[in-house]
Amino acid sequence: MKRFLTIILAIAALFMAASCSRPQKYDVAAYIWPAYHNDPRWAEIGLFPDGKGEWEAIYNAKPKYEGHRQPRVPLWGYYDESDPKMQEKIISTATKYGVNTFIFDWYWYDGRPFLEDAVNAFLKAKNCGKMKFYLMWANHTANSYWDRHNPDKSQVYWRGETSRESFDGFTDHLIRDYFKRPNYYTIDGKPVFAIYELSTFIRGMGGIEQAKDALDALRKKCVDAGLPGLHIQAILWNALPKTLSGVPGDDNDTQDNTVKYLGLESLTNYQWCHFVPLKEYQEWGEEAVAKYDEFDRDFTVPYFPHVSVDWDNNPRFPGPATKAVTGVTPEKFEGFLRKAKAYVDAHPDQAPLVTINAWNEWSEGSYLEPDEDYGYGFLEAVKRVFR
Repeated sequence: MKRFLTIILAIAALFMAASCSRPQKYDVAAYIWPAYHNDPRWAEIGLFPDGKGEWEAIYNAKPKYEGHRQPRVPLWGYYDESDPKMQEKIISTATKYGVNTFIFDWYWYDGRPFLEDAVNAFLKAKNCGKMKFYLMWANHTANSYWDRHNPDKSQVYWRGETSRESFDGFTDHLIRDYFKRPNYYTIDGKPVFAIYELSTFIRGMGGIEQAKDALDALRKKCVDAGLPGLHIQAILWNALPKTLSGVPGDDNDTQDNTVKYLGLESLTNYQWCHFVPLKEYQEWGEEAVAKYDEFDRDFTVPYFPHVSVDWDNNPRFPGPATKAVTGVTPEKFEGFLRKAKAYVDAHPDQAPLVTINAWNEWSEGSYLEPDEDYGYGFLEAVKRVFR
C-alpha cells in the first residue's frame, strides 16, 4: 500500500510540474510608457531637469480636492527604466503575475528616436526571453501636455506627421533591430506593429493612397528581410471621422472600408478614456466593454479586447483639478478582465490577445505596477484571471 501511494504521489508531482511548464493560454499585453529615464531629448524641450524623466511629475503631484489619491507612490521607488537590471525585475514580476507581453510606446521625431532606451534596456535584460514585446508607433504630436508647469498645453515640440522618406528610414531600423528578435510578438508568424494615430500617419504620407503604398512597401521589406510579412494593427479612438483616415475628400463611407483599403489586420484600444467619458470606474468600464461587440460587428478584421486600470492625469496639470475616474479597485478591474477573457474565449479563431493600459502610466494614473495604496493588488487580479 505504501509503495502504491508513493507511485500515486510521484505521478501527481509529474502532472503538476507539466501543468506549471505549459505556456500561458492568453497573451496579456500591457502598454509601456517609456518616460521614466533621462533621455537627452528631454533637455531639448526643457523638461524634467531632475534627470529622472517624468517621475518628476509623479513625486511633485499634490492632491487637488478632498479624497484625491495623489501623489501615487510606487513601491519600487522612482527607478531608472533604462537600467537592464531594473528591467530584469520588471520582467520577472510581470511574468509571475501573468503579464507576458509588453507593448512599448515607440517614438520617432525629426529623424531620430525618442524614449527608445527603455525597450533597448528590456532587450539587454538577462531574462528578456521570458517575455514577448511589440511596438506601438506613438505618432502623435509632442506638445506641452507633458509639461506640468505649463497651463497652456498647445505648445508644439515635434510634429507627429512623418514624411515617406523618414518612414522608410525608421522602418529599416525597426526590421533590423526589433522585428527579427526571437521574442518579438507575432500573429500567424508575422511581427505585430501598431499605429497610434492612423489619421496622422495618412496626413504625413500625403493621402490615403500614398499611405497604402508606404504600408505595402513596408510589408515587402519585411518579406525581403526573411520575415513572413507584417501584421499592422490600428488603435481605435472615440468619435472617429467617417473614415479612419480623417482626410477630407476620402470617399470611403465606413471606417471598415479604410481598414480594408490599407490592409490593416487588427484593431485594439489604448485607453478607455479615448471613447468613453470619465466617470465612476464600474460605470466607465461597463460602458467601455459594451463596445466590444460593436467593434466586432463593425469591422471585418479581428478586434482585441482592451481593459484600462484607471485615469487621473492631474500630475501633468498645474492649477485646478482635471477630471479623474473614481471608485477604482482591483476587484472591479478583475471583473473587466474576466469580460475580456470571455470575449477572447468566444473568438477562438483569432489570437488570444488582451491589451491593458498600462504597466506604468503613472502620469495618467493607469498602471499595474505596485503602489503604496494597493500593493500588488492589480497584478494579483491579472494572475487570478489569466494564470
